[in-house]
Amino acid sequence: MTQPHTVTTAVGHARLPRIALVGVHGFGERHLENLARLGADRTLELVAVADPHPPEEGTLGPDVAAFASLDELLAAGTAPDVVIVSTPIQTHAPLALAALKAGSNVYLEKPPVASMAQYQEVMAAAASEGRLVQVGFQSLGSEALPAIETLVESGEIGEVRGISATGQWLRSKAYFKRSRWAGKRSINGTDVVDGVATNALAHAVATGLWLAGARTVADVESVDTDLYRANDTESDDTSVVRVRMAGGTVLTCALTLCAPVQSAPWVTIHGTLGQLTLFYTEDRLEVTSPRGVRTETYGRIDLLENLLAARSEQDLLSPLSGAGAYVSVLEAIRTADAPREIPSEFIMWEGTGDDAHAVVHGIESLIRRATLGQATFAELGAPWTLSGGPTLDIDGTPVATLEDGSRIRPTSSPRPYLHPVRTLAGTVVTDHVPEDHVWHLGAGVALQDVDGINFWGGRTYTRDAGAYVWRKDHGQIVVEAAEHADGERREQLSWLGPDGSPVLREQREWRWAAVGNSTWKLTLDFILESATGRPVLLGSPGSNGRPQGGYGGFFWRLPKVGDATIWTPGSRGEDAVHGSVAPWLAWSGTFDAGPAGASHVTGDPGLGHPATLVFLAAPQAPDPWFVRHSGYPGVGLSLAWDAPVATEPGRPVKRTVTVLIADGFLATQDIEQLITTLGESA
Repeated sequence: MTQPHTVTTAVGHARLPRIALVGVHGFGERHLENLARLGADRTLELVAVADPHPPEEGTLGPDVAAFASLDELLAAGTAPDVVIVSTPIQTHAPLALAALKAGSNVYLEKPPVASMAQYQEVMAAAASEGRLVQVGFQSLGSEALPAIETLVESGEIGEVRGISATGQWLRSKAYFKRSRWAGKRSINGTDVVDGVATNALAHAVATGLWLAGARTVADVESVDTDLYRANDTESDDTSVVRVRMAGGTVLTCALTLCAPVQSAPWVTIHGTLGQLTLFYTEDRLEVTSPRGVRTETYGRIDLLENLLAARSEQDLLSPLSGAGAYVSVLEAIRTADAPREIPSEFIMWEGTGDDAHAVVHGIESLIRRATLGQATFAELGAPWTLSGGPTLDIDGTPVATLEDGSRIRPTSSPRPYLHPVRTLAGTVVTDHVPEDHVWHLGAGVALQDVDGINFWGGRTYTRDAGAYVWRKDHGQIVVEAAEHADGERREQLSWLGPDGSPVLREQREWRWAAVGNSTWKLTLDFILESATGRPVLLGSPGSNGRPQGGYGGFFWRLPKVGDATIWTPGSRGEDAVHGSVAPWLAWSGTFDAGPAGASHVTGDPGLGHPATLVFLAAPQAPDPWFVRHSGYPGVGLSLAWDAPVATEPGRPVKRTVTVLIADGFLATQDIEQLITTLGESA
């Protein structure tokens, strides 16, 4: 327990700190409860409150004066040692400035201010008056935070790869009607900046920033905002905010007030050997490491007690000076475009009247994917976002979208790919950034070992370790030039190492055309050539000693498929087909992702959407098929099944892959007839 802080008066008598509370309703009621507790302990004395709507009779003690405003309170000569500001967001800065000018220290509820300009003004006033300002991010009083620092420094979870903050709450219509400023970005030109990241789940952002070591404005390099709203408000209620720190650490906050059920929010530090997950409202820490999983629960220091005991700003657990990084995030949200409305077909309302709350279809999975992949909702291709690059069209109907991959996180080896790919009827037959392997990206070309550089993403399998390990070996593939025409696209690509130097040059060509009313054909040609002036080895986990792990080259990640059937002309089933050499491979089933519309995120597959994919082998080499179904759905042609392939200057490696994308179920006879009709050879 923090010892009571006494104040010495001019005549030398010690007295308890005198506290004034501005704002007694809403969260102010929590402050009244805490003040009553501390008053009973003789830690402080509540001398006055200010609110245009006074508390109910009997709420305050007989010696507590009540005023309609802070100005009246200060004019009465009450002279509080600490003023607690628990009022609407837009009033925080002016009230804090008035209290500081009167010589009081300030406890300022979150968010501390509504703009960066206000933050700088209050900071300057606190310095000028020699007063302290504590910000009400209660989670920063958790004793779990220093414990987490110690655990990270110990190396128990390895090197930090990133930090994520997750919040899934539900708020009813009544929540957004509780006051005139609720859900507002501004009122009559005055900034409010209420929203999921700036108010309701602000602690998730603040705690994540603290764990990332970000305190000041200078600690933040950039902020990406992806803001949406399901409710009839101005502010966002479902958003991703991605913060890149000056030191390179990335914090991804995926937050919603439109979850199907409310759950305790958490912040996770992702390491190369494990992770630390703090459920900050419970001060509960879950540690996952090579030693196993354990849970630890910590105490919490009350921020008002901490302020009373502080002799300088360095003693504060949540000083205003340490909120600069948070205000940088708030400022990015304040200056961003207004949140996009989520169309009604992607929302389900539960309850009635003011108790009704919105649920965004599929939001739980989207939030998990966002935090794991450090991706925004738009980058994930959520159907209520504006996303995607150029499209592949057949008779005016988009059948695939080209993504350049530039926003993919570095450890997923950013690269261009196709997603979503659709049948002519609209059924989606690819997936990207899935929860199980966030580095799987639609349909494209990827290799895990190019002269020791990982162009696949995720962990790298090494012969020395005999296992997958996290290494700082990820490259990226960038588009240098592209020509897009009807039915054809040519690209010049550079495969760049971690230091940005070219390793490979690639010529890639996509061709697409209809084959009847229910099938279309996609052909990919890619040519890989050394960009180093010397031979470059193209390898895989299989070529590095992992049995049956020869993936790399062409790869197609499928979405969830029900009742899947996988076969070649001579084999059937995952085990039999995997590693085999055959002229074609077929995959059919009910694709539960459904059409790229509302049903894509309802979570109700219904009867499913039947489709068949037929992959034709490359004519250049007898590459084995790589097939996964039991762990995740994916198909590839292995460029280096159990031995590396060399590409040399003047002697490139070339492959051609053709895929038939059909609505409905095709039998072997249908497939053979299609191939014969098309004149394809494999």
